[in-house]
Amino acid sequence: MAAAQDFLSSDDERFSSFFQSGARLEQIATGFIWAEGPVWINETYELRFSDIPNNRVMSWSHANGLQVFRQPSQRANGNTLDRDGAMISCEHGGRCVSRTNKDGSYEVLATHWNGKRLNSPNDVVVKSDGSIWFTDPPYGIISDHEGIRAPSEIGSNQVYRIDPQTHLIEVVADDFDRPNGLAFSPDESVLYIADSGRARGHGFGFDDARPHNVRAIDVVDGKRLGNSRVVADIDMVPDGLRVDSEGLLWISAEDGVHCYTPGGTRLGRILVPEVVANLTFGGPEKSRLFIAATSSIYAVETTRRGVQNP
Repeated sequence: MAAAQDFLSSDDERFSSFFQSGARLEQIATGFIWAEGPVWINETYELRFSDIPNNRVMSWSHANGLQVFRQPSQRANGNTLDRDGAMISCEHGGRCVSRTNKDGSYEVLATHWNGKRLNSPNDVVVKSDGSIWFTDPPYGIISDHEGIRAPSEIGSNQVYRIDPQTHLIEVVADDFDRPNGLAFSPDESVLYIADSGRARGHGFGFDDARPHNVRAIDVVDGKRLGNSRVVADIDMVPDGLRVDSEGLLWISAEDGVHCYTPGGTRLGRILVPEVVANLTFGGPEKSRLFIAATSSIYAVETTRRGVQNP
């Protein structure tokens, strides 16, 4: 357990106020290969997250500790909740987006676009109108580590929207190298999308000439994406994203979690001793930040409040 405040690196004096007095970075669970996709389930006071290579979704709570929620999981990666509290998952192995309802029933929501099989859906968010937005890079098909090696039928890496009424799958962005984490601003006027193009995948190393940034894109008419701008250029690779209730952007990266203003100013970092893939706010007040970092899940109490989980 990191000593109080030793895990913080501030670029702005406001950053230290984002954490409760005496807050510590606590390792609450470990023993995974690649922890990803944390999502807080408020009704049951549990955190669910993916352990991709081990082909399972895990559950952790104070009451019950660490348990297996689902195995096999079709190499599930990113998870979120829809407006009814059902869990929406991106599956590398199944190359699909799925829903697990509260009663435990399971259904597949998306497998193809224009008759071509998706690459390996990676991360997902649900807008207040019920539409589902997800990224589809190739990380689950370029090796057998995170999915099942296979050629891309689409030939590109796109961002999609599933319409809540028609269930049609539409492309909303096709100009990313490898779109990854995504999150809406609190008023849903902006969609933030990470481009992790620098990371070529397990065993493939890095290519510094490829993108490693987060872009803010205007949402037009609630359904389309418009003007785009880079708000964070991360030296390491940006991955999962979260936004708090005041619009600050929390970005997972190799060295920890980076916090940015909507205007692109970095306020500080949470330094984590493992490579961070994703994060989410949870707990009764949505103020506890849970961090999925390679073999472990870490948690820290904050003075912020997350958005987008029901």
